[in-house]
Amino acid sequence: MNDDSTGASRGRQSPHGLLRDRFAGEPHSVMERISASVDFDRRLYAHDIEASRAHCNMLVAQQIIPEADGYEILNGLDQIEEEIASGTFSFSAALEDIHMHIEARLTELIGDAGGRLHTARSRNDQVAADFRLWVRDAIDETGVALKSLQETLLTRAEEHAAAIMPGFTHLQSAQPVTLGHHLLAYFEMFDRDRSRLTDCRRRLNRNPLGSGALAGTSIPVDRDMTAEALGFDGPTANSMDAVSDRDFAVEFLGCLSLCAVHLSRLAEEIVLWSTAQFGFISLPDTLATGSSMMPQKRNPDAAELVRGKVGRVIGALNALLIVLKGLPLTYAKDMQEDKEPVFDATDSVSLCIAAVTAMIADMTVHGAAMEDAAGRGHATATDLADWLVKELSMPFRQAHRVTAQIVRIADSKDVALEDVPLAEMQGIEPGITADAITVLGVENSVSSRTSYGGTAPERVRQAIDEARQRLGGT
Repeated sequence: MNDDSTGASRGRQSPHGLLRDRFAGEPHSVMERISASVDFDRRLYAHDIEASRAHCNMLVAQQIIPEADGYEILNGLDQIEEEIASGTFSFSAALEDIHMHIEARLTELIGDAGGRLHTARSRNDQVAADFRLWVRDAIDETGVALKSLQETLLTRAEEHAAAIMPGFTHLQSAQPVTLGHHLLAYFEMFDRDRSRLTDCRRRLNRNPLGSGALAGTSIPVDRDMTAEALGFDGPTANSMDAVSDRDFAVEFLGCLSLCAVHLSRLAEEIVLWSTAQFGFISLPDTLATGSSMMPQKRNPDAAELVRGKVGRVIGALNALLIVLKGLPLTYAKDMQEDKEPVFDATDSVSLCIAAVTAMIADMTVHGAAMEDAAGRGHATATDLADWLVKELSMPFRQAHRVTAQIVRIADSKDVALEDVPLAEMQGIEPGITADAITVLGVENSVSSRTSYGGTAPERVRQAIDEARQRLGGT
């Protein structure tokens, strides 16, 4: 629609007239600017048209509008959708949102029949339905992207099911684990993220259309029909709640925020692992950047940006919560501020998932460096304590004290725990035999962790098989 083709010259309302019948004069320029949302809510166009088609078909089926008008409306909506998708649709500053743009263009195309589409519908229930449809699609797309990331994690975990690396607590060497086991921890995090998205989708999947502005409508609409047409599980139960509810958007942002935190934690590990000090992995040139001053640098910028973007996502959640916290029922214009945070957070998380998937898929793993690091810091001390418990029936607290004394000897001699002379170990605890030395190697340590969910390679491979079965069923 061109700015000068509003239809006013043909006896139709001006764009402002669509909502200003009771007002004298044109709105102040500031009012235009502060009310406008089409720059961002145009992303809802396909969902607005989808919901309008369902509403139109229901109006015809209920004999609320003539079938001929319904036919014209549907043809007009098809043309508008094609115009917007192809980029030939003209947006006007005089029309504040995507819904008014579509309505004005429809009236321009088919005349007075276009005005029948809004029968038994308010922008309040219209926007609520459109936004739910958009968020529902965003949930589905995010779930697909997360599933792809999980598949990538499983592939790399299988490759490195027995690759030994240090496991950390407090970022201090704790116990040796395998890289496969480590990657599976993130698989579980993202599995919970997908589960939360599924729950969010189930709760939002109710149809607000037919709620009107806030009180329902006296026109005999069929809300079940529009619900079924749009893939909703049924209509919303209360018209006031339906038009004022943005729980689904808040919950979605909550899901995205926690997912972003998980992505950030994995990104932080990629940053650490790719340093010269760790040297566990290297990223390909395609996923690293250089320095403007230092020619030797290979910076993990993609991982750092994933780590940084979590602030935007959590900020979006906070922003929407603050918008909603003081609003009485039902609709208030403040709620126009609901979409930008959701759009921005969705875009950010989508990009972060893609970046992390690429980094995990393409990173080169330096197994020798990981295994060497796993043997430092007396990481198998717990294995010695466990040996004392199992072989000497020693209470664990006593075993802990004995092992700590042996660790102090190793520190004083600057040797690995397994290199402490047996005689000096026996000076601390006479019951220690040469068999205890065998548990102090990192391979034996890792292989011994056979409890369900443990890091033993055989358990890791079993966990991968189970994870694939779970993933295939969702």
